[in-house]
Amino acid sequence: MSPSEKSLDTLSINTIRMLAADMVEAANSGHPGAPMGTASMAYLLWTRFLKHNPDDPEWPDRDRFVLSMGHASALLYSLLHLTGYDLSLDDLKNFRQWNSRTPGHPEYGETPGVECTTGPLGQGIGMGVGLALAERIMASRYNEKRFPLFDHHTWVFCGDGDMMEGVSSEAASLAGHLKLGKLILLYDDNRITIDGSTDLSFSEDVRKRFQAYGWHAQEPVDGEDLTELEGAIGKARRDRRPSLIICRTTIAHGSPNKAGTSGAHGSPLGAEELRLTKRNLGLPEQESFHIPPDVSRHMDGIEHGREAQDTWQSLLARYAEGYPEKAELLTRELSGELPIRWQEHLPVFDAGSKAIATRSASGKVINALAPVCENLVGGSADLAPSNKTAIEGEPDQSYETPGGRYLRFGVREHGMGAICNGIALHGGLRPFAATFLVFSDYMRPSIRLAALMKLPVVYVFTHDSIAVGEDGPTHQPVEQTMSLRLIPGLLVLRPADANETVRAWQIAMERTDGPTAILLSRQDLPILDPDRTTDVERGGYVLSRTMGSRQVALVATGAEVHLALEAKAILESEGIGTRVVSLPSWELFRQQSTEYQEEVLPSGSVPIAIEAGSTSGWERWVGSPANVHGIDRFGASAPWEVLSTRLGFSTEAIVERVKKLLEG
Repeated sequence: MSPSEKSLDTLSINTIRMLAADMVEAANSGHPGAPMGTASMAYLLWTRFLKHNPDDPEWPDRDRFVLSMGHASALLYSLLHLTGYDLSLDDLKNFRQWNSRTPGHPEYGETPGVECTTGPLGQGIGMGVGLALAERIMASRYNEKRFPLFDHHTWVFCGDGDMMEGVSSEAASLAGHLKLGKLILLYDDNRITIDGSTDLSFSEDVRKRFQAYGWHAQEPVDGEDLTELEGAIGKARRDRRPSLIICRTTIAHGSPNKAGTSGAHGSPLGAEELRLTKRNLGLPEQESFHIPPDVSRHMDGIEHGREAQDTWQSLLARYAEGYPEKAELLTRELSGELPIRWQEHLPVFDAGSKAIATRSASGKVINALAPVCENLVGGSADLAPSNKTAIEGEPDQSYETPGGRYLRFGVREHGMGAICNGIALHGGLRPFAATFLVFSDYMRPSIRLAALMKLPVVYVFTHDSIAVGEDGPTHQPVEQTMSLRLIPGLLVLRPADANETVRAWQIAMERTDGPTAILLSRQDLPILDPDRTTDVERGGYVLSRTMGSRQVALVATGAEVHLALEAKAILESEGIGTRVVSLPSWELFRQQSTEYQEEVLPSGSVPIAIEAGSTSGWERWVGSPANVHGIDRFGASAPWEVLSTRLGFSTEAIVERVKKLLEG
């Protein structure tokens, strides 16, 4: 490399550093240290290795870049602007402001080129695993000899904080087990966190940890030495295992007084230190957001990106000639479309036939969908026999069977959630994840991110109430259903029977603007008339009604709908007019017109909510906490029939509750 090329490298790297520092200074908030410390790593990756096209951030065969250390967002925005994405210098100057395209942490859908929302540490590693896994599955399904339509890498920048979070360990462990060789982590090991040196709380040998996971993990390299970095990346690309490159860096590199200190982590450098840093790095001291013309020309990636994508588009055109059916299927799946008349394959359960748990009905739906929706992938956190999620005849995903659609996540709920987010982000696949409802707590941060990013992930949460029985209160969800309803953008469905479960899955599959949680019973439930469950899409509907001088509306979800029906039979025999309302989804019912809501829950009736869980929140629909029949304590270990009776979930208890309300 000539001296002039080295000089241009240095100038480009320092420009990235100062753009990031200027952004934080202008906002008077943010994190300058990590962008300044990782600028060399980022520059090398983005100019010599990353396959991307700034003109088309959605190009299917692009490399994915994930900034797991999302607090370093100013680094990513600088790279996007310099390489030619639709992100202006004014956007950079508007860092962290209202309605900005450069928010404090990267947000998927807000900024072109941002692959996923990051900031909660460790999540980016999990999503990176999902992205790499999706690439493998798509390659196995669509690549043909001489037609490598899917042949890209997933690159993740992560820091010390990412390594400490448990979700990264769960995801990395599975990635090593699956031998995801297209996944490469560059670890910014600057040994500084908010509190100070990592020595305060973190002394493990990360390299040995990842080697134990089955990763290719190299000796630490100098994060400022481009030659050494380039060699390490080359080794990683040639290895069949996922790779970890440990990069020794200095936080706030170039700052005379703050480099290497925790003070540079989450605060602006300050006007004087910023000026001194620019002088130290050879940039104009008084000029903000300075981009030398040579750097602008050198880092522009549009021409190279167009050439790479044009080559791929030509490959795709020839592929379509030789494999027209596969090309048509690929186009549809990448666009998110479902197969024509796919709903015709959904099962219908006859009323009066043998009772069936909704978890079992869900399993039948999955197996009816799998042959038709060939991009449906997913699995369970080591609970496949209990969650009923296994896809019959489908091989497990593994290195030996890269096209396997069933994912054995192991006991890793949090990692499972993050990985499924990555699969959904990749495009072309529809992921589902399953565990017991009570363990949704383990994956809540990933669910929240899915809702933030509006990803169509489906969560299959079984064992949805105290009817778990003998396993006791540790496994009996009480507050989880209500807790999930609090997440904006998450659609929660708690079906009352097999046919409502079919409808729930149909809604989830048709949804493209957010995740769906389907809450399912362990115990068998009677089957309702399929012709009477057609309004599940509206969130709530009148399942049964009788007239009388006094009107009561029993509003229930899940298994408790059947208790309500039994109570109705007794109440109507005593002349009490009763309607049973199945309310499987608050979110969908809330979207209905006021007129429809009044039709289902008329203001002249006495509404009573029945749900085997937390009562908080139900007053929205029934007016008063006194009108809620629920559970505000933990359960106990006992057969579920005994437990239900003891905790007030019997027909007799509900009838008694109704009569007391009417008397009061």
